[in-house]
Amino acid sequence: MDTIRLLKGFEIELFTGTYESHIGISHEIQKIFPDFVKEPDIRNVEYITEPHKDYQILSSSLANPRKRLRKWLKERELTIIPSSTLCFEHDTKFQRSDPQNSYHEFIEHSYGTSVATSSVHINLGIDNPDKLFAAIRLVRCEASLYLALSASSPFINGVLSGNHSQRWMQFPKTPSNVPFFENHKDYINWIEKKIKNKEMQNIRHFWSSIRPNGPKRPYKLDRLELRICDFVPDINLLLAITALLELRVLFLFENMLDTDPLVCSKNKFHELTEICDLNELKVAKNSLNAELIDWKSGKKIRCSEWIKKILEQISPLAERLDMQKELEPLYKVLREGNNSINWLKKYSEGCSIKEIMKIEIENMITNEEEILNRLNQYKI
Repeated sequence: MDTIRLLKGFEIELFTGTYESHIGISHEIQKIFPDFVKEPDIRNVEYITEPHKDYQILSSSLANPRKRLRKWLKERELTIIPSSTLCFEHDTKFQRSDPQNSYHEFIEHSYGTSVATSSVHINLGIDNPDKLFAAIRLVRCEASLYLALSASSPFINGVLSGNHSQRWMQFPKTPSNVPFFENHKDYINWIEKKIKNKEMQNIRHFWSSIRPNGPKRPYKLDRLELRICDFVPDINLLLAITALLELRVLFLFENMLDTDPLVCSKNKFHELTEICDLNELKVAKNSLNAELIDWKSGKKIRCSEWIKKILEQISPLAERLDMQKELEPLYKVLREGNNSINWLKKYSEGCSIKEIMKIEIENMITNEEEILNRLNQYKI
């Protein structure tokens, strides 16, 4: 059973601050915690987990760094803020974490605080190039669904943003037009051309909903990186989203002729690009309530219904791999709403943004403690 499962790893971006303000100390955090790294804006910090197939071990890898950081922050009367945007009133000036870094200087001057967001990047290990690019095509077509499940940025600078994922609405996707790649060579040629034409500063300067990744990009690749998700405070939900992604890709590998957009889509690649980009914007606006276009049928479908449809399709595979339990948090989101929907409901009932964040910070702490207590029982 374990041989079919994929390696999974995470890049987790966090905001630090108090219960009512953003305070950047990533340079100090990096000195104390070697597994944390600075982001260009000092209010962001990131940690990266080691890849593993087992979800119990992954939950430990996600929870323990936050526990250590949270203890250190608490001593300074600081905490982790679960919003994916700078939700409290803040200084709109970019706050550089590394004044000597020329790439950071380029980012500041080109994008400003539009890049000051927190998110989750989910990596799936796929070292076969043909399978990797088939997976990238499929997940690109359905990336909006993962954003809908994770949306957690309805506020910006102390006010309503008007979007469920303000993060994805404001983030400067670069290059602005990313095609569908037929194969690895197609991708290499595109990357080399973009860097030569200065549309990308370097191989890292590729900010899209999904991209190939590996030890020597663009030539040696070994994983798919889904970058569209907002920060997911609930680790159980993050693992559920990851399980959905893994099962969808494994379903693809078993059903290439019926699932790879290269083979089964009625649309040409440039048409698919337009559909997918539009779906992402619609979900950034209304998340689970958005009316999307199914890339395969071309028909309109409500986002939440599309997710249910995919869950039903992968259900036999989930049962065969004993992964039904990992998916359970998704059904709760479909019943009760994602973070943005629930936060907006609280706001409409009279809660302030600061009050909502205080509740969510406490919920995040409780979630981490429950996970670590459970893992201690299993001695993980």
